[in-house]
Parts: sequence; C-alpha cells; structure tokens
Amino acid sequence: MTSARPGRLRLGDRVRFEKRTYTVVGLTGMRVRLADTHGTGMLVDQVHLQAAEDFAVIGAGERAALGSAALLGQLPEDVAERALWWQRHLVELLTGLPPDAPEGTRPRPEYDPVGRRSLAERERAKAAELVALGEEITARTVKRKRQRYEAGGVQAVVDHRLAPHASLLGRADPRVVEAIRRAIAESVPASTRTIEYARWRTERILIAEHGGDAVRMPSRATFYRLFDKLSHGVHVTGSARTRRSLADRPEGPFRFEQVVAPGELMQIDSTPMDVLVRLDEGVPGRVELCGLVDVATRTMAAAVVRPTTKSVDASLLLARALTPEPMRPGWAKALAMSRSVLPHRRLLTLDERLEHAAARPVIIPETIVCDRGKAFISENFRSACRTLEINFQPCHPRSPTEKPHIERTIESVATLFCQFLPGYLGRTAEHRGRNVEDEPLWSMLEIQELLDEWLVAKWQNRPHDGLRDPGSPGRMFTPNQKYTSLVETAGYVPLALSGDDYVELLPATWRAVNAYGIKINNRIYDCPDLAPFRRQPSGVTRTRNLWETHRDPYDANRLWMRNHWNPETDWIPVPWTHLGSVPQPFGDLAWDHAAADLRRTGNPSPTEEQIATAVAELLVRADEGPAREGDVTSRSAKRNRRVAARTRAAAQSTGPRPPRPEPGSAAATTDSAPEAAEAAEDRDTRPIAKVIPLGVFDPFKEADKRW
Repeated sequence: MTSARPGRLRLGDRVRFEKRTYTVVGLTGMRVRLADTHGTGMLVDQVHLQAAEDFAVIGAGERAALGSAALLGQLPEDVAERALWWQRHLVELLTGLPPDAPEGTRPRPEYDPVGRRSLAERERAKAAELVALGEEITARTVKRKRQRYEAGGVQAVVDHRLAPHASLLGRADPRVVEAIRRAIAESVPASTRTIEYARWRTERILIAEHGGDAVRMPSRATFYRLFDKLSHGVHVTGSARTRRSLADRPEGPFRFEQVVAPGELMQIDSTPMDVLVRLDEGVPGRVELCGLVDVATRTMAAAVVRPTTKSVDASLLLARALTPEPMRPGWAKALAMSRSVLPHRRLLTLDERLEHAAARPVIIPETIVCDRGKAFISENFRSACRTLEINFQPCHPRSPTEKPHIERTIESVATLFCQFLPGYLGRTAEHRGRNVEDEPLWSMLEIQELLDEWLVAKWQNRPHDGLRDPGSPGRMFTPNQKYTSLVETAGYVPLALSGDDYVELLPATWRAVNAYGIKINNRIYDCPDLAPFRRQPSGVTRTRNLWETHRDPYDANRLWMRNHWNPETDWIPVPWTHLGSVPQPFGDLAWDHAAADLRRTGNPSPTEEQIATAVAELLVRADEGPAREGDVTSRSAKRNRRVAARTRAAAQSTGPRPPRPEPGSAAATTDSAPEAAEAAEDRDTRPIAKVIPLGVFDPFKEADKRW
C-alpha cells in the first residue's frame, strides 16, 4: 500500500522518486539523504522531493529497537565497556559519524552513507580498520554485530560468554522442580512447617509419581537453594495468615473503580476492636467494630460498636448513615456542621434535620460491597438493602482485595484511635502488654461516644492520601472537603427514616400465630391484640400462610408482627409472656448461654420457664460480684458475668429505637409487669430459704468437666 505525499518522512522509509526506489538514510533540516539499492546516494530538498509527480512512500521503515542501556550496569565493567566500544563503531558504520563526533564533522569516505560505497563495502572497511587496531575480527563478524544492533540495540551486542550466567534453576531435574512446586502449593492452606518437612514431602511425591529410584533427590544444600528460589514471596515457612492472603490475591491487575458521587460505592465490614472495654460490673471483654465507608469521599458514614456483629447491626449502620449525627453535650462548637467546610446553609434548605448536626456528611448508599460474613449475607440485611433501594454486591470468597477501602479504614481506626485508649491489646498477641485488663477501661457506650466524636473531629478533617487533586498531586483533601466538592455536581436528596422503617430493618422470621401466641426459640410472645389472628392464615402462600415477625436479637422483651390482612395499619408489638418473671431484659446471647448451662447439668430439653429462671439467676449471680479467691467455680462465674455484661451492654443501644406502645394498650400493660413483680417481692414476708452448703470438692469429677 502506497501513501502519496505524507506529512513527514522517517528514517528507513522507502520512497519512489524519478522512477527509482530509494531509502531515506538521513534527515537534515529540510534536506533528505536518499540511497538506492547499490548504495548510491543523493541529497534532495524535501519540498522538491515531495512535489515530484511520481513521488510516493512505498514502505515504512521498521524502527530499530532502542534497547536498554541501563542493563549494562548489571554486567561486569569490562563487558559493558566492550559493548559500548562496539556501539561506537556500528553507529559510524550506519550513519557515517561516531556518536561523539563534533558538530560539522564530515564522514570519512569509506563510511559515507550517501557516497558510492554499499553497506557491504562499509562493513569490510570497518573490519579492516579493527584488524589494524589489533582485533581479530572479520567482515562477517561486523555484519552479524550490525544486524544484532539494529534489532535489539546496545544490549544485543553484549558478548554473553563473558557475562555471568543468570539461571533461576540451573541444571536441576525438571521432575524435582515440579515436585517442589507441588509441595509448596500444598502448604498454602496447611499449617506452617519447616523446610525439612518440605524436603520430606518432595521425596514422597517423587516416589509416588516416578518410583523409588527413578529420580534422584538433590543434596540437602542444593534442595535448600532450589526451595528458596521457588518459594520466594510465598511465605511457606512464615506466617500462615500472610501465606493464605497472598494466595487469595487475583492473578490479574487490580481494577480501579472510578467513583464520582458520594454514596455511589460504599463498603461495609466488621472486625474485633484491638481494645478491652468494661462491659458491666467491671468485667473486661472485647467488642466488634462494624463500619461503613464511602469510597468517593473516604467518609466513615457510620460506625457501631457491638459485643458481636449481627444482621441487625449491619442494618443499624444503614439507619445511622441516613441520619445526621447530632451534636452531643460537651462537644466543642467547632464540630458543628455550620462551622465546617460542608455547605451547611444550602443543605439546610433541603434537610431541616441538619440544623443542629455535627460535621459529618449524610450519605445515602447506592451500592454496598461486603464480604460473605453471616451478618452481611443474611436475609435481613438483604431485605434492608432492597427496602432502601440499595444495590447489594457481595465479594468473592476470601477476597479482601475487593473491598480494600474499608479494610484499610478499620486498620486506620486501630492505629489512630484505639492505641490511645486504656486496654489497648495490639494487633496480635506478640504486641500485647501485660495486665491489660487491670487498666481503667471504658465501657462500650463510652467507647461508642468517643468514637463518634473522634470520627467527626479527627477523621473527617484529616487529609487523606487517596483524596488527591488530579491537577496538583501534591495536595490532599479531607473527607469533608471532598464531599463538598462532589456534592456540587452530584446533588443531595434527603431520606428520613421513621420508627416503622427501623422495625423493617430488624431481622425477620415467619411464624404461626397459635392459640397461645407466637413461639420463637422456645419463647412465647402473646397479647390481646393477637386475638383476631390466632390459628388464622396470613394469606402469604409462598411462606405457607405464616406471619412475618421482626425482632431485635439484643432485646428479647418483644417482637413486632406485620398485619398482612391490613397492610396500612402499624406493626403490632407483642411482648414476651414471661417478661414479668425476669428483673432485667436480656437477649439471645444470655438465653443461649443459660440453655447451654442447663444442658451441661443434665437437663437435655429445658422448658421455657427453666431457661427464664436460669437467666434470672445468672444475672443475680453476676450482680453479686466476682467469686472468692480459690473458689473452684471462679472460671465459670467469670464467664457468666461476661455474658450478662455483654447482654446489658447490647441492650443499651445508641441508635434509633422502634416506637413504644401507646399508654393503656395491652402491650403497655404487660410492660409494667417487672415493676409489679418487684412490688410483689417487697410485700413478700415469707421466711428466708434454708442455705444448703456445697458438696465436697472432687478433683476427678472436675477434671472430666468441659468448660
């Protein structure tokens, strides 16, 4: 294919001029040096050349590879100098002048490319010149070096016989190498072992695959060298956690998500906090942090501290992200949104809730990325996302790299916040100090208050490395500054949640309304409002005519049932029937723990009243304080107190709560049962029961117990 009168010429182009074919060998200003197949050349003005009637570019010349002169630094000094020596002579052979020729120097006649000497003649002249210098070089050697230089640059003319031989595996048997690779692959999910085990495993693989004497095992030193080369970066003898993390990384390059609006992409995750808290009655324990981060602005939209992460906590994060953070008593006035860089005045005209809000943006999620934890892939969290019209996107199994922003954010909370608190544990047991539990610990609610204030005061006003100005990479933005810039183009639409919306976010389960009420996990809930629905179908055939109920796993006092017959009515609050027999509220954590204690004591199927009584006694024992020194039940008592403390801490939520029943209703009448029970106890004048002493301690029976 020809190209008539192109915009520019390049070295190596073949052109047709005056009924002959030439090659462009030089470009000097507006003049072009041409050479035919016999080496005959001419100097033509570029305007005159391209104005000719028969001028055409009949073939583009292939550009010679530049090579990499930096690779010469890895070679011995004499080898690198020899390669540069060859480069100087080859450049003179091709262009007529050496690379260091002064300006205005004319080519020597034997190397002039526009003269009447062909390329073969110049190669013979260069060979003769080098022989005169004492080199044993023939014209064929010069031609071979010239071809290599044109194909690969200066690195192609290196004499590899003089360079050190760099081979990863040398002359190792390929079958041994393959066996070592298999042994390394088997170590990824397994526990960490030594190289000697890998050497033994390699030998067993060779015997199983090729027989006993077919393949000879290398010596111990040779095997160590091969193993070190093949296992580089795999951490075979290092941390098992690091080894699995490296193996789970994707083979392809990391993909960069372009996010241009707040809430367009958000990530959620939970992890145990590296700090001890005072749960209740001075019992130390660990809690989990569940956070939701916005990728576009790096805003920590919500963070919840809970004893254990459940689906209701993930739903609570959504509710808190959609709700403005109110100013708390004792907070500095500088933390108010009205005094921050956020566009408070313009946002206030759209959302009146921001009048007394703190400087934390309200971000409505569009897409949420999470891992496959039970709390996040639960039907309750999925239902909450569907209700709020949020795209739910779970990651692939064991792929933390698919949500790196929340992973790094939670780690930053540990380094920037948790380490300044008493009771800091460090990220691993190696970094843990002594007697951490004896330090003055904050309670879980106090940790939540401190974290909320720290997120507003520190995190939202801290320049983030991932928020840089594309035009000025040296400038970093804070999350509040990034939100202010993006909300100008993305806009803001408020979304307020009511009490009924909060009930919708609670975990849902489907149950029948029997004559005695609703039974969930051996607990019976009943009230007079259930009278029209007893033993009646709900009309939802896909759920076998069961009724939809929502409940808070941290508060077992009541549940809410949806009226499928009249969807326009509010939720029906249904209290627990044995609420009056228990002095304090508790949730699934205390209930399951008490049921397990009863099973260990020989009662395989405890009744509901027994479990309720056991939970009440557990809480009473926790109120009595720690066991005496030397008591054989101190470990069990400590565990009981910890469960009771976690239950109380979980019941005191800092998030939005569901609506309470109206005064005078059946539910409100049932709610007063604890007060009535306490009054009845005060009027009780029965004598104190006889104290039964403990039995004789039997160490053999105690050794058989499983704690």
